[in-house]
Amino acid sequence: MRTFLALSFFLCSIATSFAAEPDMVRPETLPQGFVLIVKDNSGMANQDNPIYLASSINGWNPSDEESMLTGRSDTRWQIVIDRDLHGVGMQFKFTLGGWDREELDENGESIANRSLGLIDRSKLKGDERPVIEIEIPQFRVPVALSEQVRQQGIYRALEVTGNVKRVEVRGGAGGAESMTRDLLVWLPEGYNEPKNASRSYPVLYMFDGQNLFDQMAGVPGEWEIDETLTELVGNGSVEPIIVVGIPHAGEHRISEFMPMGSYKGIEGDGAACMSWIMHEVMPKVNRAFRVQQGRDHTAIGGASLGGAMALYGATEYPEVFGRALIESLPMIGKDPTVSQIKNAKGYPSKFVIGMGSAEVGTDSANKEMNNQYVDWAKEVDAMLSRQARLSKSDHKLLIGDGHVHNETAWAARFGEAIQFLFPAN
Repeated sequence: MRTFLALSFFLCSIATSFAAEPDMVRPETLPQGFVLIVKDNSGMANQDNPIYLASSINGWNPSDEESMLTGRSDTRWQIVIDRDLHGVGMQFKFTLGGWDREELDENGESIANRSLGLIDRSKLKGDERPVIEIEIPQFRVPVALSEQVRQQGIYRALEVTGNVKRVEVRGGAGGAESMTRDLLVWLPEGYNEPKNASRSYPVLYMFDGQNLFDQMAGVPGEWEIDETLTELVGNGSVEPIIVVGIPHAGEHRISEFMPMGSYKGIEGDGAACMSWIMHEVMPKVNRAFRVQQGRDHTAIGGASLGGAMALYGATEYPEVFGRALIESLPMIGKDPTVSQIKNAKGYPSKFVIGMGSAEVGTDSANKEMNNQYVDWAKEVDAMLSRQARLSKSDHKLLIGDGHVHNETAWAARFGEAIQFLFPAN
């Protein structure tokens, strides 16, 4: 009997020693993708009102047909993310086809953007996709169309610090060629005072203009550029400048704001986008506002794909843009980006490269990928400054400690960046 027990204990010990150790990873790092299963506790979703995934990987489009969930026989809904996200963290929410029908918490309040937790890769068989289950307490009940337009439409009241004007522009790129949208133009304090009637101002053109000054429905956050500049210009740290926000094109954002190559099967149309900016956006801004001319007074900036476009614009049109703010430059199309820098038509005379130390998330499983993003920022900073033959005083690398890939991080770094690009004389 003792021999039997001893043998049993020995075999159990062997089995335990060979049991797979937990391998906790983020679902976005899995090349095979993952599955989201959603339980709608509100009962509002049906065949005529399906659930949609609005996320950072589809331009926060609340009615993207390619991100529509399908109904299951068990009354739940699911979507299969079957593409390699290359470790890029995904933030998301669910809607019934519009931000006026976004998901809410149990108290009927808007929720923070969702993100995916860690999963144990050791429990997956081969290329098996992990299944992640989510419950939605309720959705927002749509308001009357007139109220919806007031709250979320083009002409809703903006909650900003200072003076923001709208300028209508037509066209775009990557599928947005027939689009009409409003530029959001922030003017420094005193712009309209009689004593400044003949004064012109430097200008900063920024991509993803919806989230610069005001947090709109469906946008994860804002850069707080209006508050930051009001303070820094007011205390004499930054010279008064004009900021032009160029809104993205919704479902066409990826193709319009990607300089070259392809991502998720979408071809970049950044060259056409920059041509549109040169021939439609900038002429209208120059006619409407007292913009100081010359490359030393003209900057271009953005984050993520907007940062990629800022780099592209500054090196493709160096005679126009002499300064650049390049935040959270993605590693998508890394080789074309390196080639672009080395074979550029010219370079900015002053630039800032920004990146978060926790760009893809603060979990320990993200450490290796986060380090790659930081190294990428350092590589671009060194390469761009070397090619442009700039001194150390003409370029700046900002690595935000603990900063992730979002507007809060870009807002936190903007003050230091803008003081470097446009310091008060």
